[in-house]
Amino acid sequence: MKRRTRYMEFMAHNKAVTSALDFTDAFSSRHIGPREDQKAEMLRFLGFSSMDELTGATVPNRIRAVRPLGFEKTGLPDANHARTEAEAIEDVRALGRKNGLRRSYIGAGFYGTVTPPVILRNILENPGWYTQYTPYQAEIAQGRLEALLNFQTMVASLTGLEVANASMLDDATAAAEAMNMCFSVKGRQKGSAFFISEKCFPHTIAVVKTRAEAIGVDVMVGNHETFRFDRPAFGVLVQYPGVDGVVNDFSAFFEKAHQAGALAAVAADPLALALYKTPGEMGADAAVGSMQRFGLPMGFGGPHAGYFAVKDAYKRQMPGRIVGVSKDSDGKPAIRLALQTREQHIRREKATSNICTAQVLTAVASGMYAVYHGPEGLRRIAARVHLLAGLLVEGLRRAGFGDAGEVPFFDTVFVKMNASRSDEVMRAAAARGINLRRADQETISVSLDETVSEKDLQDVLEVFCAGKKAAEVSGLAAPRPSYADARFARKASLLSHEIFNSHHSETGFVRYVTRLQSRDLSLINSMTPLGSCTMKLNAAAQMMPVTWPEFTALHPYAPLEQAAGFMELVRRVELMLAEITGFDAVTLQPNAGSQGEYTGLMIIRKYHQSRGQGHRNVCLIPGSAHGTNPASAAMAGMNIVVVACDKSGNIELSDLKAKADQHRAELSCLMVTYPSTHGVFEEDIREICETVHSCGGQVYMDGANMNAQVGLCRPGEFGADLCHLNLHKTFAMPHGGGGPGLGPVAVAKHLAPFLPGHPEVRVGGEKAIGAVAAAPWGSPSLLPVSYIYMITMGPVGLKNATEAAILNANYVARKLDPHFPVLYKGAHGLVAHECIVDLRKLKDQTGIEVEDVAKRLMDYGFHAPTVSFPVAGTLMIEPTESEPLEELDRFCEAMIAIRAEIEEVAAGRADKNNNVLKNAPHTAEQIARDDWSRPYSREKAVYPLPWVRERKFWPYVSRIDNVYGDRNLKGVRQLFG
Repeated sequence: MKRRTRYMEFMAHNKAVTSALDFTDAFSSRHIGPREDQKAEMLRFLGFSSMDELTGATVPNRIRAVRPLGFEKTGLPDANHARTEAEAIEDVRALGRKNGLRRSYIGAGFYGTVTPPVILRNILENPGWYTQYTPYQAEIAQGRLEALLNFQTMVASLTGLEVANASMLDDATAAAEAMNMCFSVKGRQKGSAFFISEKCFPHTIAVVKTRAEAIGVDVMVGNHETFRFDRPAFGVLVQYPGVDGVVNDFSAFFEKAHQAGALAAVAADPLALALYKTPGEMGADAAVGSMQRFGLPMGFGGPHAGYFAVKDAYKRQMPGRIVGVSKDSDGKPAIRLALQTREQHIRREKATSNICTAQVLTAVASGMYAVYHGPEGLRRIAARVHLLAGLLVEGLRRAGFGDAGEVPFFDTVFVKMNASRSDEVMRAAAARGINLRRADQETISVSLDETVSEKDLQDVLEVFCAGKKAAEVSGLAAPRPSYADARFARKASLLSHEIFNSHHSETGFVRYVTRLQSRDLSLINSMTPLGSCTMKLNAAAQMMPVTWPEFTALHPYAPLEQAAGFMELVRRVELMLAEITGFDAVTLQPNAGSQGEYTGLMIIRKYHQSRGQGHRNVCLIPGSAHGTNPASAAMAGMNIVVVACDKSGNIELSDLKAKADQHRAELSCLMVTYPSTHGVFEEDIREICETVHSCGGQVYMDGANMNAQVGLCRPGEFGADLCHLNLHKTFAMPHGGGGPGLGPVAVAKHLAPFLPGHPEVRVGGEKAIGAVAAAPWGSPSLLPVSYIYMITMGPVGLKNATEAAILNANYVARKLDPHFPVLYKGAHGLVAHECIVDLRKLKDQTGIEVEDVAKRLMDYGFHAPTVSFPVAGTLMIEPTESEPLEELDRFCEAMIAIRAEIEEVAAGRADKNNNVLKNAPHTAEQIARDDWSRPYSREKAVYPLPWVRERKFWPYVSRIDNVYGDRNLKGVRQLFG
């Protein structure tokens, strides 16, 4: 007995020791806002005894996951054990060490660059900049909007065109959008085609071809010097300088294009534009490209900010967001997103673009690169790069390459030699840790950039000298610069606005950036309860690797053996996303959710074609769908048929069945968001999928609402064939003020062969659709964010996060329902992870509109929920799992207080037109005036509840006049003063 007792004591002690050793500082408890005791309190408020009971009543039992989440396929040791933040960071460091950093002079659209540390620390690594939402509520986004106005002004000045937008996804998709714009303006002539120069970057040609094929446009690739416009063309696209480094004056070619009835677009290197003739000076109608060279690391392909500029005549056909200047209610200049009626969420299936996520954070950083360096700094950087290329040419000539540099060039030199010598040079380069680009068997390309030193250049010369002594760089004299030639020289002024000529000291620059940051409300201030947008915690540990050189310094076309760590990261993320969704394969190439939609539809299109059913082109879309859904379907060449929703917000099953049967012969797919865009789990989702399949169609699931599914159910198990995911929503990647994002697509086994390919790197399936982004894996330097999120949460933590998101949403819905009725509820009176509250009757009764409530919330220190989507006159609220109970209560208290303010109007105690809601938001400038004459106190205006005093966020401007801004569009700083 004593022996047994001692044994039990020993086991108990050993268990305690093991338990202590196993204890970790669990990240999930930091990610999930409510504490365990608060969860219990919230469950009691909702009438449930456990989280399982709540989710059992919320998520239909017939779609629940058949097995729990598990990450065993990743091959990670103890794959299902949640890592601590320290363990996760070390895991990613180990992956980074597997990446072999080399000096890459590959070029082809990606170049080494120097990110000024002051931009790295104060913008790219600053949650005050990367946790903001898209600036739809402009009064509390003036800092970011000013930074984007800087970006537009910079692009307009560089390109010599009148209007620029506030960034595109990358240079290749910008080029595809240019083709779409030309087609929209000029392409209705039967048989008309689009010409693209063979000197464009291969990834640009590939993405343009993908986009063109879907809408039935023929792309002609050829030499612009010999193209005669024998066939009607609605547009042309050239590269400036070309992939071969040659600088051309396209003025005469563009004149021929115009005479033939075509628009002319240029894909231009912005650094070269600091020295060379602008697209505008050559007569171009549009210019596109990437701002990667302006301080944005290569990052194995992204993210980078694409740009798009046009002549003023085409500003309403230009895709993407335009930042414009208007005025507020006091007449003060105020910045906002302008001309939004052009955008996909308004035009839907009539849209010519589905752009939703832009590249705001990287656009801000590249614009600030121009602010920091100024015009003279940019000219010096560009001139130095060209000088290095000139010295390379002179050194090569001395080494016997007499034809090097015979044509005008900027930074890239093509070196001709026989095939055996070419092999020898490439081997010598590899031995020195240098990556060069092999244009063909007898041509090697060298592209230089601002990171290149004199020693680097010496090493490159020695690589070409086959063991012989190369000329000393210090003793070389560069040939006359090509930009000194009057044919190529830039004559237009460069960045003349004072903003680009004022903040060149770090002290002044930091103060400017911080001043702008203070004008923006972000997650560092308060919750952003936007339905469908999932503004959850973006943990510091997840963000750390994004700027590590081991990930940022890789060229996307470097030999894959140099990217072993990146490839392992890609493999693990793909396997985890496949496990979460229940699908078989994943592509990471789409670099936005909208591009994920488009990619998924193109995969479905190719699948039908492979089976001899290419005629299937009808896409069924519920009337409640996000605007990108019909816009993406139109871009994929599909005919949209709208399916009705019932009074509960669900797909009207009888209407779906009737329309699926009506279009049985040509049915391609159904696009469905799950849980629905109305914030509920539709009970009939299995029958919906079966209906579409019975008519020969595929089911595409929009993954915007995956935050309500992870760990509870899998789209691949309840009937969907593929879905896209928003890593900048469900998987903790920050919104960045409107981008960057990632939109991977997960597919069932039968669709895996059609995953997108790429012209430079072998990716995708054996029957791949064309490239959909510039880089093979989209924006891979962002992958550590979602990877760390998944491994620090672990399978159990991910499921707990989903449960907490559902709990928080139902808590808010129940609290607000007596004051603002919840429009749609599920079978048991519950919502999913978001809810829609209805204000339409209040407008009829009081004249108070949903916009008034949105602006009044700013006075309480909150960003508004999603306004009038998917139902006009409503607010869509998503608290996410990251918000603690205290913040949920503050938000609900603010909403209930606003309801009381509306009641004052209804009862006649407040003037119908002159009240705290109609005049919101209130600025410090207004409150400080001596002539306060409003029929309510200053305190009521700005401190409506006691706790607001401690947390006050001051809107920088008062209510902005949207109509005035559209009628008097000013989209660059020269017009802003």
